[in-house]
Amino acid sequence: MPTSDGAGVKLTRVIGQPRLSELDPFLLLDEFKSDNPEDYIEGFPTHPHRGFQTVTVMLNGAMRHKDSVGNTGELGPGSIQWMNAGSGILHSEMPLIKNGLMHGFQLWINSYASQKMTKPRYQDFQKDKIPVVKLSDTATARVMVGTVNGVTGPVEDKQTNAMYLDVNFTSPTTTAAAPSAPVAIDMTAGHTGILYCYDGKLKVGSNEAAKELSKGQLAVLTDGAKVQLQASNNSGARALVLAAHPIGEPIVRHGPVVMNTKEEIMQFFRDFHSGNFGKP
Repeated sequence: MPTSDGAGVKLTRVIGQPRLSELDPFLLLDEFKSDNPEDYIEGFPTHPHRGFQTVTVMLNGAMRHKDSVGNTGELGPGSIQWMNAGSGILHSEMPLIKNGLMHGFQLWINSYASQKMTKPRYQDFQKDKIPVVKLSDTATARVMVGTVNGVTGPVEDKQTNAMYLDVNFTSPTTTAAAPSAPVAIDMTAGHTGILYCYDGKLKVGSNEAAKELSKGQLAVLTDGAKVQLQASNNSGARALVLAAHPIGEPIVRHGPVVMNTKEEIMQFFRDFHSGNFGKP
């Protein structure tokens, strides 16, 4: 669903919209992509978060983040930031480029009730810290979170044991080459698994059960030990593969706050208006 957020940043909301409000533990998935500065230049000025985790992945462009307790940093092309908002933080994410392509994703992952009021924590990793695993002659995966083929990504997630991959099927070197071979990625039984195609076309599943996924479409995966992927043609394709353990607890949301009860939401308002929210 096309929408805007922050100070007018145009984006596509995949999860967190009327047709798909959530997929436990995933609360939101946004893709922002534009080479028109008017679509992103105002960024995401200071705003609060409490009770969940935000994951920002940059493919192109750069953002500077800054918060109310003095943390600051830059997210460059190919980087990832995993923030556990915990008890609360006021932060901003502002573009560092005035022209050119800005492309990335933001994912929200719920936290267990026992972890919602912990101390906020950041994990920032630039492109050179994210390992790339070869899946086939024409397919690779950037492993940001989780483990693939014995290679583990740099981000630690002790709550939902998440996996976050950026899978890339490249075009064969010759036009006469056979279609890309299918690849299989290990999944954890019982986890919620999703796949978002953001470039090209993919076949998801095997044989007669395979479904074709086009750019801008999300697949919700059935439970199983593996997911099989194949580029639909020789033009290549890219997709996010996400999986995490469902939390299975009540969810009460109000904008950038995700708690378990209405009373906890009201407590957020009391904390926020007291002037003490998001302080060390």
